[in-house]
Amino acid sequence: MAVFEIESKSSESWARTGFLYTRRGVIETPVFMPVGTQASVKSLSPEEVAGLGARIILANTYHLFLRPGHGLIARLGGLHRFMNWPRSILTDSGGYQVFSLSQFCRITPDGACFKSHLDGQEYILTPELSLEIQAALDSDIRMVLDTCLPYPCPYDEAKRLTELTTEWEVRSKEAWERLGPQGSLLFGIVQGGMYPDLRKKSAQEIVEIGFEGYAIGGLSVGEPQETMLKMIEITTKALPKDRPVYLMGVGTPEDILEAVWRGVDMFDCVLPTRNARRGTLFTSHGKLAIKQARFKEDERPIDPECDCYTCRNYSRAYLRHLFMAGELLSYRLNTIHNLRFYLRFMEEIRRAIREDRLGEFRRKFYEKKEENTC
Repeated sequence: MAVFEIESKSSESWARTGFLYTRRGVIETPVFMPVGTQASVKSLSPEEVAGLGARIILANTYHLFLRPGHGLIARLGGLHRFMNWPRSILTDSGGYQVFSLSQFCRITPDGACFKSHLDGQEYILTPELSLEIQAALDSDIRMVLDTCLPYPCPYDEAKRLTELTTEWEVRSKEAWERLGPQGSLLFGIVQGGMYPDLRKKSAQEIVEIGFEGYAIGGLSVGEPQETMLKMIEITTKALPKDRPVYLMGVGTPEDILEAVWRGVDMFDCVLPTRNARRGTLFTSHGKLAIKQARFKEDERPIDPECDCYTCRNYSRAYLRHLFMAGELLSYRLNTIHNLRFYLRFMEEIRRAIREDRLGEFRRKFYEKKEENTC
């Protein structure tokens, strides 16, 4: 059976729906993956995350390597058993966290030398070690180690780091095969900064290595949205049409919709959970800051169109009270809503693609946002 099966295509864009087959179930695409960085989607139980409609979550190689350690997780039966999550898990390689969290990071041909953000201890993360950690975690989809380019990045430096990514990806695939895939899928990552020629060259080289899926890395790092969308479009056109395309770390509902329009199938981002803890809630008419005084006596739910537990049971007034009082229940109820908003948003996108009305869906989405009646 193929790893990825296309179900339907939009006649007015590059969008498509499909089925991604993993050893722990079938995932409908386009899909949003809630982020469970340290084997936990913050403030929610795995059962609650599943109840919101999530079929796959993301966990972080870097964080689990440092604490509690991949060896311990392996001895306790793997990540699924450790966190009581029976559905699919994608693990990233840890590369982005090495570059963004470490007090010291030095890139060598062998790997990334860094100091732990927890205790300052020095490590070197190699393509081989990243795959060994992910094998110990026993994740269903594993990512190769790549080099993360800053923004802006001079052309020569972007070229050097992109070429190093290709070398690391060759080593990553060799390590994955040597360790024994055991039903897991390995995704390659396209880099290249904001340079079209480097993006195309990277995509060509990664496709020649051969992976079950392909990710677009190095975006949403401070560049204008117009530039990001241009890089997405260039990259998706250079990738095989019979493989899933994963846009890493993106993003807002607007970014997701525009990326789907350009042929992306998979997404992850901390925005729905992080914003929930900060009191920013997503609605069908735009974002809502629950701390605002105008909600003090507002009896309405966050979003009348939402079917989540929070919207069915609690008013804006109560949610504002919880947030202003610093009550932990605020985190939970806000996160339930934001995650359900994202997952329901993906359900609506898939339905629109199947019915070949994504253009209409897109137009109405922006009309509601402009109205901003929340």
